[in-house]
Amino acid sequence: MAFPPIVTATIQSAILAATSNLLAQVLTAYQNETSFIIDWVPVFQFVIFSLISVPPNFLWQDFLESTFPAYHMAPTSDAVASASANDEKALEREAKEGKLVEPKLNKANTAIKMFLDQTLGSAVNTVLFSLFIHSIQDAMVRPLGASLSTPDKSIRYLLSRGAIDYGKVDWPGVVARSRAEFYQILVAGWRVWPIVSLVNFAFIKSIEGRNLVGGLAGVGWGIYMSLITSR
Repeated sequence: MAFPPIVTATIQSAILAATSNLLAQVLTAYQNETSFIIDWVPVFQFVIFSLISVPPNFLWQDFLESTFPAYHMAPTSDAVASASANDEKALEREAKEGKLVEPKLNKANTAIKMFLDQTLGSAVNTVLFSLFIHSIQDAMVRPLGASLSTPDKSIRYLLSRGAIDYGKVDWPGVVARSRAEFYQILVAGWRVWPIVSLVNFAFIKSIEGRNLVGGLAGVGWGIYMSLITSR
């Protein structure tokens, strides 16, 4: 049974989020010249954020596309030539062959979507990510001295009672950290996501396809975000 597109996009993004965080852990271990030991806690945190954030982002992309369609129907060059020559037979033939009109990229709509996505969309996503990741990190602070010698230790912690305790969260501190890194993350995103948005809006017609392209680009972005938010 096929899942609805929004569910498929969410599952894909969750898998890619886990992949990017694991790759970031590999990179960190390599840079620090230490043994690579999987820590499932940050993987869990990034997957949860993906599960929460992808559905509204899917609907946001759907809204942008339905409000500002990337393509509109326009006469083909053959149809224009036939009409200019008053060649009715050629026009009838092209009509039968379905060659009278073709989809053309709407440059104005594409520019509007890119602007909205890279300003309003990026700003909201940046704020929500920072608030979420810093708050859940506070809520999942492990006891001092807790060892991480094997991956199963982080799994045991995830399954332990009280692993997530939002009573521990320093909300003023979370807000302060989120404000401090807002422009750093936003500007870094502008070096990546406008190109991804242009490819998506100009060449990828389905919302599912756009989410997949965004998710694949997000692996690299997820590695960056994992590194800057790691403790």
